[in-house]
Amino acid sequence: MWLSCRSVRVLVIQGMLFSAVLSVKAQVVQFIHPGMLHTQQDLERIRTMVQQGVDPWLSGFTQLKNDAYSSAQWQVRGGFKTVFRGQGEHLHNTELWQDSNAAYQNALMWVITRNEAHAQKAEDILNAWSYPLKEILGHDRHLAAGLYGFKLANAAEILRATYPAWAQEDMARCQTMFREVFYPVIKDFATFANGNWDGACIKMMMAIGVFCDDRDLFERAVDYYYQGSGNGCITHYVINEDGQCQESGRDQQHTQLGLGCLAEACEIGWHQGLDMYGAVNNRLLKGFEYTARYNLGHDVPFTPTTDTTGRYRHKAISDGGRGRLRPIYEMVYHHYT
Repeated sequence: MWLSCRSVRVLVIQGMLFSAVLSVKAQVVQFIHPGMLHTQQDLERIRTMVQQGVDPWLSGFTQLKNDAYSSAQWQVRGGFKTVFRGQGEHLHNTELWQDSNAAYQNALMWVITRNEAHAQKAEDILNAWSYPLKEILGHDRHLAAGLYGFKLANAAEILRATYPAWAQEDMARCQTMFREVFYPVIKDFATFANGNWDGACIKMMMAIGVFCDDRDLFERAVDYYYQGSGNGCITHYVINEDGQCQESGRDQQHTQLGLGCLAEACEIGWHQGLDMYGAVNNRLLKGFEYTARYNLGHDVPFTPTTDTTGRYRHKAISDGGRGRLRPIYEMVYHHYT
């Protein structure tokens, strides 16, 4: 059940004033579990379709199964006390992102196949990191915490809801890791950076809120999506009704990363009863359509822009990475259709 309070915010877009009613807080009485990227209904539908041999579920599952990160024989890389992700300098960064992939994919394999070896592997990875990890450092620490942590959190959320053999003590320690190691990195978002950084922070903060049953933390991330000061706020990332994005003039790979992160935040919100997808007249959808159109070879309008930091100025859309479609579109297409 949701109770929402709304505030009216005046947006200035291309010199015109628009009055938009924004849901800046959504007070959750009780979180739904699992309730991040997948609900129980989602997981059961996937399992049923795979068992019945129905495409595209079966072909998608085949790709998942054949990926090395999905193997129940995955050799756990972690954990370590410190992870450092910098600009050209790393410490145990590779181990964390590889293990996060393996934890999430093994958790999915568990619920689809009911092969307990996959659940045990996801559990092993979560336990291996949650006990020793104390700090995430470096210039790019927000990305490490937001991107890798999000996969760990989704794995943990799936196990919490579907695998009672995961010890309560270990699950509690995992919650502590998210609160005390990951959250301090992202708590102030990334107002100094391009919007994909903020997007990674938003989705991870929402994920921590769900897994830790922390309503205030969850609402803080939702509020930032609607009216944050950085480039990841929905109206700062998809900057106008045409769908142009803050990073459209940078390159297409980062633009798609930013959109994908915001969409994942919206998916969590949707599963918890909140329509973030529909915010500001479906602004996120406009960003997806604009970006898809350009990357499929069509012309799109472009307005010269300066971002919220004043550092990133773009006079024309970038063809860097054009045509290389990232795997961000299916979930959003499914939502709107």
